[in-house]
Amino acid sequence: YSLVALTNKKLIGARDPLGIRPLVLGDLDGCPILASETCALDMIGARFVRSVEPGEVVVITREKGSIRLDSHFPFPRRKARPCIFEFVYFSRPDSVIDGRSVYEIRKRMGMRLAQETGVKADVIVPVPDSGVPAAMGFAAESGIPYELGIIRNHYVGRTFIQPKQEIRALGVRLKHSANRDVLKDKRVVLVDDSIVRGTTSQKIVQMVREAGAKEVHFRSASPPIKFPDFYGIDMPSVDQLMAAQMTLEEMRKSLGVDSLGFLSVEGLYAA
Repeated sequence: YSLVALTNKKLIGARDPLGIRPLVLGDLDGCPILASETCALDMIGARFVRSVEPGEVVVITREKGSIRLDSHFPFPRRKARPCIFEFVYFSRPDSVIDGRSVYEIRKRMGMRLAQETGVKADVIVPVPDSGVPAAMGFAAESGIPYELGIIRNHYVGRTFIQPKQEIRALGVRLKHSANRDVLKDKRVVLVDDSIVRGTTSQKIVQMVREAGAKEVHFRSASPPIKFPDFYGIDMPSVDQLMAAQMTLEEMRKSLGVDSLGFLSVEGLYAA
């Protein structure tokens, strides 16, 4: 957890001893600010001061016109174990977490992915928007042109929140459309940040095929997700995780692609 509490005179922020979720301290004209990501500070013109450390509790008190910040470490110190999925998907690419640029890390994931799972192709296409930095890294490393073969419609809601599978499937069509001129008669590498249920990926592949792609190769910039994460994330159960239910070959057939590749755990940590 990372949590913030507010009273009339105090602002209190706490980050769990393992540092699983991020928490940052900012400053706007002498007023301290707590937020989960640095991009929130950028939006309001605040200055990033530092990350709240794992196991730290910061207490900001306003007294007689002055502001005091006290730092406490009430828990026994433990080795930090931040959630890697913040770098894979959750955080915005323009954020900095514990001194690391999310955007740069995602690009490096794409570069490692190209080194580990390279394939002969004509074009690298990101699954927007979350696959964009990794696809840029993949294209830079492989020397294959990067193109926006799928256009994202920014005026519709989040697909995974829709109540029924039919509506979710329609949501993919409303949310993404194929850029035919980029895809027709091409060997296409689709790059996404991860594969969770696989339903969205199937629809994207189908859309790219219908737009006339000659070959479709799917690449995931994170390792196969075989286990749910229960640390403050609403994640599907094991029976809904594609990689938990199928082999690599079964997943390839289910997605309808010519080849399928994932970033290794070692590659993820290296990035």
